Amino acid sequence: MEIILKDTYEDLCRAAARMVAKMLNAKPNAVLGLATGSTPIGIYRELIRLHREEGLDFSQVTTFNLDEYVGLGRNHQQSYHRFMQEHLFEHINVPAQNIYIPSGTTDNYEAFCRWYEQRIKECGGIDLQILGIGVDGHIAFNEPGSSLGSRTRIKTLARQTIEDNARFFDKPEDVPVYAITMGVGTILEARRIALVANGKKKAPAIAAAIEGPVTSLCTASALQLHADTTYFLDREAAGDLKMIEYYEWIQAKGPGAPYSTTWRRSV
Repeated sequence: MEIILKDTYEDLCRAAARMVAKMLNAKPNAVLGLATGSTPIGIYRELIRLHREEGLDFSQVTTFNLDEYVGLGRNHQQSYHRFMQEHLFEHINVPAQNIYIPSGTTDNYEAFCRWYEQRIKECGGIDLQILGIGVDGHIAFNEPGSSLGSRTRIKTLARQTIEDNARFFDKPEDVPVYAITMGVGTILEARRIALVANGKKKAPAIAAAIEGPVTSLCTASALQLHADTTYFLDREAAGDLKMIEYYEWIQAKGPGAPYSTTWRRSV
């Protein structure tokens, strides 16, 4: 586990985008797992800049999104299909046929979930998965209590999630109650994971995920079991970490560790 601390949201988004760019420069046909919500918007903004100004190429990339609201069509104002088009896909050169987002309007959700899992495998698995985190510690739509071995499926949203997402809808009652989401087990199969968080509201969830016990009550805590996870945090999101001074000390050491080019917190 590696913890990258930055002073501002813009700084942490640039750092996370650089990780994606490094991945694509090393493996142009990489498979990326993508997230929605307000947190990754800054990452996508920086990736667009890198594409336009520095020639970052997405022409061989395949993408899989984490989730989608059940009942929302592709063109609904709050669908994640539309979100991804507006905030990333319209502005880069990823082929449309290489973009995969769960369907919120399929006729057979069980069959679709099986197909989505199989399609990820057929594409070679996810090389780098970008994640946000909910205030209750959930990743994707894996709400507290979700199985840590869960696969892509339909999930009933928690009241907290519905309340948090109500700001994006005209009325709170317009927020869908169900979502189709990658499972925790699916996410853990990604080769690398980058979780990005900013703001005081995320501090308790970040502390629970990084330093708390591994528990289904905080599904992000399952990332402690992953071999290559990086947290990109601003100072507010990192504010409740008990070992913050240690993480800062490791980061200050910088490149040059005797066993690799990057110092990491070993767990």
